[in-house]
Amino acid sequence: MSKNILVLIPVDKKHKKLLEEKAPSANFTYADGRSVSSAQIQEAHIIIGNPPLNMLKDSISKSSINLEWLQLQSAGVDKYAQILPENVILTNASGAYGLAISEYMLGVLLMLLKKLHLYRDNQLGAKWAYEGQVKSIYNSTALIIGVGDIGGEFAKKLKALGAYTIGMRRKNLNKPDYLDELYTMEHLSELLPRADIVAMSLPETDLTKKIINRESLKLMKKDAVLINVGRGSAIDTDALCDALENGQILGAALDVTDPEPLPKDHRLWKIKNAVITPHVSGGYSLQETYERIVRICANNLEAYVNGNKLVNVVNKSEGY
Repeated sequence: MSKNILVLIPVDKKHKKLLEEKAPSANFTYADGRSVSSAQIQEAHIIIGNPPLNMLKDSISKSSINLEWLQLQSAGVDKYAQILPENVILTNASGAYGLAISEYMLGVLLMLLKKLHLYRDNQLGAKWAYEGQVKSIYNSTALIIGVGDIGGEFAKKLKALGAYTIGMRRKNLNKPDYLDELYTMEHLSELLPRADIVAMSLPETDLTKKIINRESLKLMKKDAVLINVGRGSAIDTDALCDALENGQILGAALDVTDPEPLPKDHRLWKIKNAVITPHVSGGYSLQETYERIVRICANNLEAYVNGNKLVNVVNKSEGY
């Protein structure tokens, strides 16, 4: 039977050709999150991209869906893992985002260590003033919580700049060369006091929610920097605001927040030692990220059509 393939990622002629060559007998439909219809979702055997959750959930609840495989354009799977039936394969785009997001992490880390955020504020106020001593990545200790594609790429960059790198992951303790030490997640409380840099790129699961909270913030060094590019729910936002305002840590860089989007009247916006960006470190901001996403989707499509093993298959019960 010919498969109906619904493509929700933006594609030009070159990328359409690449996808269609991988499944020459399939029926392709191209749409996006705004224009896609419930009927298109219901008819699709394969969806490439992130369909609107409400439409997908509604189709599943009515048992009016033909879906066999959902290939997300994102690395995070969020609620997709919770709503998909057991027989539907779920894959993500892990491996596409490491370059862009690790460079973002390096940028905001240097901003905080070198006090560039303060000098930018001074510039806006035409204030010529010295803001005091700065810190270096060299000889620092970095704790990377979540060393998948994104965390691993960041650890490599820090290692190259002279940092001592400690990684944390839920399982698989085969230590790569770019990490000096590697632990499982239950060691967090003993590792936080050692770290000058704490960087998180975690999926949202029951185990990661508010993993950084009042108690864990108290364990951190007063001159430590916290970076979060995974999911905002990994941090207790009120506890972080208090810690930043009280000088409990040096600063925080957040590309994700809880809540998200961050409300206009939230106090986090006005905290001087917080660097906030609106979930832009990944996405399509860097063209190479987009190209990698398309390649992952195309290679997985070819594997699926030929009955071969897919990459990035998500364990729906674990959420990654």
